Amino acid sequence: MNIIDKIIEPISPQMYLNRQIARKKMAILNSGYDESGASHTKKSMIGATSVSGNPNQDINDNLDTLRNRSRQLFMNGPIATSAIKTNRTNVVGSGLKLKCRIDHETLGLTEEEAAQWEKKTEKEFELWAESKFSDATMVNNFYEQQQLALMSWLLNGDGWGLVRNREPTVFMPYSICIHLIEADRISTPLSNSSMNAMESTTGKGKNGNRIFNGVEVDKHGAIVAYHISDYYPNDMKMRTWQRVEAFGKVTGNPNVIQLMESERCEQYRGVPYLAPVIETLRQITRYTNAELTAAVITAFFTAFIKQTGPTNENPFGEAFSEEDRMDDADETTYEMGAGTINVLGVNEDVVIADPKRPASGFDGFVTAMMKQIGAALEIPYELLTKSFLSSYSASRAALLEAWKAFRMRRTWFANDFCQPIYDMWLSEAVAIGRIKAPGFFNDPLIKKAWCSAEWVGPSPGQIDPVKEVNASILRVNQGFSTREKETMELTGGNYADNVRKLAKENEMLMTARGGEEDGKDK
Repeated sequence: MNIIDKIIEPISPQMYLNRQIARKKMAILNSGYDESGASHTKKSMIGATSVSGNPNQDINDNLDTLRNRSRQLFMNGPIATSAIKTNRTNVVGSGLKLKCRIDHETLGLTEEEAAQWEKKTEKEFELWAESKFSDATMVNNFYEQQQLALMSWLLNGDGWGLVRNREPTVFMPYSICIHLIEADRISTPLSNSSMNAMESTTGKGKNGNRIFNGVEVDKHGAIVAYHISDYYPNDMKMRTWQRVEAFGKVTGNPNVIQLMESERCEQYRGVPYLAPVIETLRQITRYTNAELTAAVITAFFTAFIKQTGPTNENPFGEAFSEEDRMDDADETTYEMGAGTINVLGVNEDVVIADPKRPASGFDGFVTAMMKQIGAALEIPYELLTKSFLSSYSASRAALLEAWKAFRMRRTWFANDFCQPIYDMWLSEAVAIGRIKAPGFFNDPLIKKAWCSAEWVGPSPGQIDPVKEVNASILRVNQGFSTREKETMELTGGNYADNVRKLAKENEMLMTARGGEEDGKDK
């Protein structure tokens, strides 16, 4: 018997039992993680009995609850709203703008020819992007769809866009348009068509492929199709599902665009951005509301008059006008308000506990919790609360740390949403002859060279503009950066356009001064 046969040779039941007994005897000799996170004997760890399952068990089975709670917090919790909208404003802002960067060397073009093609293409793209024809619902233009797609991604765990085509018109020569939908519509078809049928996250297609929360994968785990219902789960209507293949068989273009941040291998649906802090955010929201209510009640000065005889008359009149009373029909209800007087019934008394609000530790406690929430969401406390009370260095460090996450999400968003849509738009523009791109459909490498682009978004902004500009000048002078890159970083503008406009403005200024330069005669 060789060494491999000895290794894989099955052991006898008695040998297995002996090994288990030996392990129990050695349990007192802790080693490695058994002394800390993997301990089963420490009192602090005995209650940690959680068992992690596969991504479908840990994520998909809980997605409906996570989505509902995430949306509820966004609609009712100020900090949750700040976390989502802070990402929206910094990642995409008013929309990521196209900046063509074609590979002119691969295409055999000069820099001048490439610049001319890029300028024409950017103008042509603006025709489509700035129009509501880019939206299948005719509500938003392409830049407004970006902020909606990003917020849907963060709120629901993943954002979805269906690629559709409409008939071109004299107003819009392009047929491509995007239909954004909520994550709930991507779901596993029910085996029973009844409205009362139990929802399931897993299933099997007619071809035998597995379906995870509406995402169909083949035997290798690759996504091949999506299942989209015509109604949302809570619409209380009979739902039917349409199977949409992930990619077109002829073009290879995506039919469905999915935005998500993966955190597990073989994960097909995203987790809401607020998921790790839902419990903390909910508790802070409740605590804040309780403190606010207590503070308002403490601010009221309400007098209660005790009666010794049987009477229903109020010598001071009604405490509230009829339209302001919350429970006018109930005579036993007494309402509190600023400077109000209530007359009690016979043998009635009022005992009011002193809430001692606002609590002195409220601000410190909430601030500590905010710091933990900010750390989990990669948004520093200062930016999460829009409160910059520290030094310049500390505030700048907070912004720099936040922008690491913003740039990362911007890159993902551009790669998964903006660039695929631009590729499909450019394909149509070349096909209908509005853009000339020789070899575009003949070679994937040539197509990639024509489609290369950057997506420019809002700049981080400056706490001290003078220091920021001086730092940019030093980077350019030392060759660490370029004027074009620094212009994009500082203002989100275009350096070449700025130079052309400045030349024109300087010429106009010279003319207005009668030939003077810099305020002096030539």
